[in-house]
Amino acid sequence: MEKKPFVTKEMIENIAKTYPTPFHIYDEKGIRENAKALREAFSWNKGYKEYFAVKATPNPFLMEILKDYGCGADCSSYTELMMSQAVGLIGEDIMFSSNDTPAEEFAYAAKLGAIINLDDITHIEYLENILGTLPKTMSCRFNPGGYFALGTDIMDNPGDSKYGMTLEQIYEAFRILKKKGVENFGIHSFLASNTVTNEYYPTLAKQLFELAVDLHQKTGANITFINLSGGIGIPYLPDQEPNDIRIIGEKVREVYEEIMVPAGMGEVAIYTELGRFMMAPYGALVTKVIHEKHTHKDYVGVDACAVNLMRPAMYGAYHHITVLGKENEPCEYKCDVVGSLCENNDKFAIDRMLPTPQIGDYMVIHDTGAHGFAMGYNYNGKLKSAELLLQEDGNVKLIRRAETPKDYFATFDCFDVYDKMLQE
Repeated sequence: MEKKPFVTKEMIENIAKTYPTPFHIYDEKGIRENAKALREAFSWNKGYKEYFAVKATPNPFLMEILKDYGCGADCSSYTELMMSQAVGLIGEDIMFSSNDTPAEEFAYAAKLGAIINLDDITHIEYLENILGTLPKTMSCRFNPGGYFALGTDIMDNPGDSKYGMTLEQIYEAFRILKKKGVENFGIHSFLASNTVTNEYYPTLAKQLFELAVDLHQKTGANITFINLSGGIGIPYLPDQEPNDIRIIGEKVREVYEEIMVPAGMGEVAIYTELGRFMMAPYGALVTKVIHEKHTHKDYVGVDACAVNLMRPAMYGAYHHITVLGKENEPCEYKCDVVGSLCENNDKFAIDRMLPTPQIGDYMVIHDTGAHGFAMGYNYNGKLKSAELLLQEDGNVKLIRRAETPKDYFATFDCFDVYDKMLQE
């Protein structure tokens, strides 16, 4: 699959006159088309709902776009709950899925009426001590342990994951919750990350549907929803084929009709919590070449760094790079594309073949719409970049301004660095 940016050199040159690089930019048209396709893929399920994983791209302007398509919010922290409330998502439009959760976060989630998804059996007593009375609707996160495989391919290692309850624990949790007055139950599970295959969701669904039927029969719990969580990935590599969400939705429907309907559970809602799939392909980090270095190898220095996109430094993750204006030139120049942090892993690409870049060229780093800006930090005193929205009409809207030194120094309440600097 050829990786084509949704912006051109001319567009970025014009945008950069107002918003200097680096910045993240998002494609509203692509986001809307994808959200619509997801909704259609699961329209066979009357109760279907997508709870967008706020952690992937925590921006209220983008959340409001998804809200137009009936999406709720999957939250895992106090501030994510606040952001969801600010865009008008409250009550069962919020799924609160967290772990090692502070008491005040559980309390706030309950105050908003969010569905609380318990990560551990000990959290039942913990939550009851906080709230006094448990909510009528609750969910439990399941971790089967071992390895999760599709055929002979191992996709991930749930047994090494800190999330979720064992099989024995989830049965016990349902019995305890039922005794304590919980009336409606949900099951949640996340077994593999960034799968680029149409088989992951149907395989996970089959496992959870069989568990749901058995839990209902053995505990009497009224299971009202099954949350397939995230895990549907995107093709970061140009030679990968993307998932087909309509095929995925249809395969989940087939398993649902095979297992749930004969068990009299044909009214159970299907939920998803997608972040990467919803946003990653529709965001890009735009950066400018500012230096060249020729030592033991060739380096291209850009004005972005791992502060703006952490995945390559943290995971060695691949992100495709387009040199704008040189899309049709041969990729004959081998180089590392690097940022300015005092860390040798601050590299967006290693030994990448590109059209020969020159100082002043703009580069688009693809697929940063999820876990891009969100994972930013301030090491070396670097400041987080702006976020822009390329609207459907072609106009560009600022949806988060770039940080300034004043923002960086704002939390030094007892030492006014910024004002002292201005006085000098």
